[in-house]
Amino acid sequence: MTTSIPETPSQAGTFADALAAWRAGALDEARARCGQLIEANARDADALHLAGILETARDRLAARALIERALAVREDPYFLVSLGLTHDAATEAQGAFAALERALALKPDFSIALNNLANLYVSQGDFPRALAAFERALALAPDYAGAHYNYGSTLFASGDAVRAEAPLRRAVALDPGSVNAWNNLANVLIALKRTGEAQAVLEHARTLTPESPKVLTNLGCLLRACGRQAEAQAALKRALELAPDDASAWNNLGNVFVDLARIDDAHACFTRALELQPGFANAWSNLGNAHKHAGAIEAALACYREALACEPGNIGAHSNYVYGLMFATEDGHAIRAAAEQLSKQHEAAWLAQPVAHATTPDAHRRLRIGYVSPDFRNHCQMLFTTPLLRHHNHAAFEIVCYSSVAQPDEVTARLSTHADLWRDVREFDNARLAQQIHDDRIDILVDLTMHMDGARRLVFARRPAPVQVAWLAYPGTTGSAAIGWRLTDPWVDPLDPLDSPGVDDQYTERSLRLPDTFWCYDALAPGIEVNGLPMLAEGHDGSITFGCLNNPCKLTDATFALWSGVFAALPTARLVLMAPPGAARERLLARLAAHGVDAARVRFVGFQPRDDYLRTWAQVDLALDTFPYNGHTTSLDALWMGVPVPTRVGRSAAGRAGLSLLANLGLAELAAHTDDAFVERVVSLARDPARLAALRASLRMRMTASPLMDGERFARNMEAAYRLMWRDWCARAQPVSG
Repeated sequence: MTTSIPETPSQAGTFADALAAWRAGALDEARARCGQLIEANARDADALHLAGILETARDRLAARALIERALAVREDPYFLVSLGLTHDAATEAQGAFAALERALALKPDFSIALNNLANLYVSQGDFPRALAAFERALALAPDYAGAHYNYGSTLFASGDAVRAEAPLRRAVALDPGSVNAWNNLANVLIALKRTGEAQAVLEHARTLTPESPKVLTNLGCLLRACGRQAEAQAALKRALELAPDDASAWNNLGNVFVDLARIDDAHACFTRALELQPGFANAWSNLGNAHKHAGAIEAALACYREALACEPGNIGAHSNYVYGLMFATEDGHAIRAAAEQLSKQHEAAWLAQPVAHATTPDAHRRLRIGYVSPDFRNHCQMLFTTPLLRHHNHAAFEIVCYSSVAQPDEVTARLSTHADLWRDVREFDNARLAQQIHDDRIDILVDLTMHMDGARRLVFARRPAPVQVAWLAYPGTTGSAAIGWRLTDPWVDPLDPLDSPGVDDQYTERSLRLPDTFWCYDALAPGIEVNGLPMLAEGHDGSITFGCLNNPCKLTDATFALWSGVFAALPTARLVLMAPPGAARERLLARLAAHGVDAARVRFVGFQPRDDYLRTWAQVDLALDTFPYNGHTTSLDALWMGVPVPTRVGRSAAGRAGLSLLANLGLAELAAHTDDAFVERVVSLARDPARLAALRASLRMRMTASPLMDGERFARNMEAAYRLMWRDWCARAQPVSG
């Protein structure tokens, strides 16, 4: 809020000196001079008022008493504004409202009072009244820098980053030295995904106040988004040296540590942020992510629920919860219900709006296919987008890619050569991206992310294309009425109701089954060859080595219970797992021990560059699949490296991925429908080195000859699916006349 001392003719002599001392920051001198004036004249209203202002930061009740004495002498609107500041907005809002409303009754054009009244509305969460009051204040005082700053900050806090930019730019133009205004302008630009401009603004703010914790925190956050983790870490650590109780800085530093796979450090940062600010929704969600990376999926889900309890409108936490749920349950209907709740919470306003598409419902014309992803980069998604994009029929389909990759790399550049039009949309907000897709007249828009990191749910909710479909992220459901179709295959979602009753009821979308496989894979790892069976290598003791290099979030208690029978039957078997160093490994070992697997039998590897990760499979004889969420990319990588992956078939789509992969390789006999059958298949293979060696020698050839790696066949199947969806839309968009 703002306070002011009126310039009146009575401000002469020693009061003018007191006022000058206050404005110069000589507060003790100002207090002493006010005290002398009040001792000389107990009814000196101006001295009483200034003395009250000087006490407000130290003792609000004493300050209030002094200002009320001043008001008893003269009912001055400036005094009333100052009186409002002595009331705590959280516990004494009514007193503050009364003072400000009385000030405006006396002086209706009092812009300072309007600004303070608006700030009070903000503190109560009443954004509409706050914004209206700011607008009145600025109509009266167009050059009021503080009101422009507060107005822009409030627009941003209310979720309107687009409108927030102009008043914040006006604030810094009027008051170029306002670091807070520059900092909030940067926040707006970050939200608008204009990271280059945001970084320039923050660097300028640092020239004004090099040691501003808020600026350093925002700069650290931005540097992290640009992939400059070391610089981000340095900025955030400096921010915390200056402001050790800044929950936001702790939260952002935790995110940097997650990027660096320092999960214990990340956990400590998020925990500290929550100690300082227990209702910090993003910190709860990020703590959930840290638990997920450490293999504690139930703890992760609990954190996501806490985040949503603190901030029900936090779509990031909500998406994390929906996606995380898939690792914890094979109940597809429960997953659908959670996804539908997200859509109801966040998409309803957009889904209620009518849309029109300027596209011709011609079933046979060349179609414009749009792919939306933040992962057109060195990411596991490239193993699947590459063969599809490489083999599209550009005569019949125009391919447009909307890439929101934060740090484009050589993979981005390579993929872009396969598109007719490549749009870098990393700085597009949801509204701008949806408008661009609409203006590009995309016929079929493909969501490659669903609820994973970087999802653009509110782009799809705006329905910028007449046909929208989910594919690749994972076989599941978005829960959104904006997505009409989902792609799957006959193994992930069998048509036989006896095999998986009510299978399509698990999804809000219509399921379209590709003829062979949901996945088409390219290892993109030339020169990494398959080695011989490790257990038969010279100098090896002949004991089998199992491996599971899946993300630790798949290492559920159901998985360990499934494996326990294997290790009970094979007392000399060893296990290689992937997990971050520290407490995560200790907890995993304790959980394995509870299932009868001794820690001495387990070895860990960390997260690795792709080539090193693939070479780790050279140490593994047989892969152990996870449950209820099977390996997807990881299983394909294992198979490519000659390592068989027996699987336990579940009821959810994610739990039937192993079956789909094995069936496409002609190895469906390695898929088990019960825990006992899984143990029998694994143990049987482990005791048959000759069969394992034969499989190891033949798996890569099997893969290259299978639909799993036939990019041209897969592209034709995808294009046939697109054409079927398009004909369906045309039939509904163009009623048959009779």
